Amino acid sequence: MCATPLPRAERPRLRAERPVRIALAAAALLAAAPAQAGPRTAKAAPASVTVDYGINLAGMPIGTAHLAGSFEGARYRMDVSATLTGLVGAITGGQGSARASGLIATGPQPNAFSIATRTSNSGIAVRMALARGNVTQAEVTPPLIDMEDRVPVTAANKRGIMDPASALLMPAHARGDLTDPENCNRTLPVFDGATRFNVVLSYAETRPVEKPGYSGPVLVCNARYQAVAGHRPDRPGVRFMEENRDMSVWLAPVDGTRVLLPMRISVRTTIGTNIIEATRWTRSGPAPTGTAGGAGTTVAQANLSAQ
Repeated sequence: MCATPLPRAERPRLRAERPVRIALAAAALLAAAPAQAGPRTAKAAPASVTVDYGINLAGMPIGTAHLAGSFEGARYRMDVSATLTGLVGAITGGQGSARASGLIATGPQPNAFSIATRTSNSGIAVRMALARGNVTQAEVTPPLIDMEDRVPVTAANKRGIMDPASALLMPAHARGDLTDPENCNRTLPVFDGATRFNVVLSYAETRPVEKPGYSGPVLVCNARYQAVAGHRPDRPGVRFMEENRDMSVWLAPVDGTRVLLPMRISVRTTIGTNIIEATRWTRSGPAPTGTAGGAGTTVAQANLSAQ
């Protein structure tokens, strides 16, 4: 089922959510490189990590988010959720959740994706079936309507893509340390069921970070947004994001894996800077094998205070 543009009533909300989705889809590119094959009789224990985030806009806390990733051999599963709180949450009732699963090669190759978002007066759901990153079916509820000024999404735009949740998976490119700067440099081809865009990451610096459950280096990656299809090129919001040079993602390694996860995402918007930052980091699974960073198999129970 081909995706078509969203109703007029949905456009302002989706444009307002785009910085958060791009950030999570950019800096949240978690991934894992394929595990080395072991004896046929042995089965590698799955590794998992959960990250709690605080969401701030223009210096004010507006919500929380949660990411849970599970990695077993070449398979992955990602669960992401977010809830707006405080005054913003009371006014909008905004919340959403997404799930993706698939295989890991040089990057994530999703097989299934679903997302549902809801506000006090509307909601939207997307479901996609894929074959190694190629969309075979997509369904948007409520159905989308055509807009003449929207760039058409072609069949080619739906091949070799990542969904927004899988884009949070980032396998290491470099063979050595997970904090090798080369692990920043990549382009993420994202399709959310309606729009196709790229998130282009490039290395900025490496810095130390201390969080409950994590102590070590993180990669700071600059991020750029490139519209490809499904967008309306003359809209001010699209032009703003394409010209935006104030976006970054901090990627942290997960001990015992070849996976990087987002520690912090920062995106300048038209109403202030949106920051999604980890408040707790919990890793479980096989014992670490010497990869840099992280807090081993320790499960941090403490939360950041006054974050």
